[in-house]
Amino acid sequence: MNIIHTSMECYPIAKVGGLADVVGALPKYQNNLGYNVTVITPFYNNSFVANADVSDIHSSKIILGDHDHEYTLKKLVSPDLGFSAYFVYIKGILDRREVYGHTDDIERSIAFQLAILDWLTTTKEKVDVIHCHDHHTGLIPFLMTNTDQFSSLQNIPTILTIHNAQYQGHMSYDKLHYLPSFDQERIGLLDWYGSLNPLAAGIKCAWKVTTVSPNYMQELQKEANGLEGLLQQEKQKCTGVLNGIDINTWNPETDSMLVKNYSVSSVISGKQENKRWLCDQFNLNYDLPLFGFIGRLVGEKGADLLPEIVKDTLQDSQLNFLFLGSGHQEIEEQLLELQEEFKGLYNVFIGYDEKLSHRIYAGADFLIMPSRVEPCGLNQMYALRYGTIPIVRRTGGLKDTVIDIGDNGFGICHDQTSVWDVCYSIQRGVKLYKEQPQYQKIQKQNMQIDNSWDQSANQYINIYKSLTQQQ
Repeated sequence: MNIIHTSMECYPIAKVGGLADVVGALPKYQNNLGYNVTVITPFYNNSFVANADVSDIHSSKIILGDHDHEYTLKKLVSPDLGFSAYFVYIKGILDRREVYGHTDDIERSIAFQLAILDWLTTTKEKVDVIHCHDHHTGLIPFLMTNTDQFSSLQNIPTILTIHNAQYQGHMSYDKLHYLPSFDQERIGLLDWYGSLNPLAAGIKCAWKVTTVSPNYMQELQKEANGLEGLLQQEKQKCTGVLNGIDINTWNPETDSMLVKNYSVSSVISGKQENKRWLCDQFNLNYDLPLFGFIGRLVGEKGADLLPEIVKDTLQDSQLNFLFLGSGHQEIEEQLLELQEEFKGLYNVFIGYDEKLSHRIYAGADFLIMPSRVEPCGLNQMYALRYGTIPIVRRTGGLKDTVIDIGDNGFGICHDQTSVWDVCYSIQRGVKLYKEQPQYQKIQKQNMQIDNSWDQSANQYINIYKSLTQQQ
């Protein structure tokens, strides 16, 4: 079976969030199962691409509105990512350093999708399934089944995975001329409440729709930023498949980014060394429990509550906080202002640092995730893998993956994204930390939980097979 994944992100090629981690791991595990798996991303002007060995395998042109654009499909020769990786290069459009944040992001994503389909149509590559990730590639199922230009691809099954339904790629009707001609009676497949909506189009036109956790699929049918009615209507082809993590990349025994590696048998001393480094580096109290946060500083992640949480919980100085992330400027400024007031117990790193994130997973005692929305969440799985106890709100994939210690589980859970709920859960963590035999027992238990991609990769393969049998 020949499988193609299309995505704007893929670790380690280009990463903004969890989408990259999924697209960088799932294909690897599918490839290990004996399938021919390819990932296609834009050709970014970043350090990974600059240091990679690539070869040109196809060149042609696409028409984007009133302009022709030459594109080149490039194949990654090295390093070996565990799957085939292709890049779409279009000068001035798909050769930026940043993945998102451009004024022409709509044009960029459309150009990316048109180039992929033009290559498949022109070269007649053997493809059994095309797997589209999020709204950036959500137009592919529509283009394959409703345009004359790509009609030769209409019998290839497509699957759309929704990683986060908050982002849908809305565009006004003046962008319609970027698409190849199609029967205007089918415009309803693109429209959702008066605008062109790539995610909605993907839901309507893909053969199968998945989300990144079972609970998130249930939540979306009640609240999906306006798409809940559509998902209820299409629920017969919708299913939730829980994400996994790459246990080779995220392995405290071999992780080269850690101060000291450790296993289940050496977790106590290993985490102590990584914690000591964090406390020395960020002027924290090693003798107190360390609570970490890693993520985007946005309301979706509950990050707007962090300043109040710090103020409320550090009054009695029983713990440390270390935060890593970037996002809304107001939240960043509030967190930076607290550094002087709570010096020695609190610190924050504004930005993103991959090595530091690994060391926080390894050195922190607890990881807090007070998310309002969390389709799956990978951070809690990384934390478990590194023997760090997650403190999470019961939502999306967090509800699927973390069971409260009060229910004979291995994490601390709360039901609301509120300062009170989070602070109460943190105090539960402080109490647990003081009961070191129980705390250490849970640490070791957590490290042995299997959150690998093995099961989920097989689930996706079974979905692909069910689709190919429909051809």
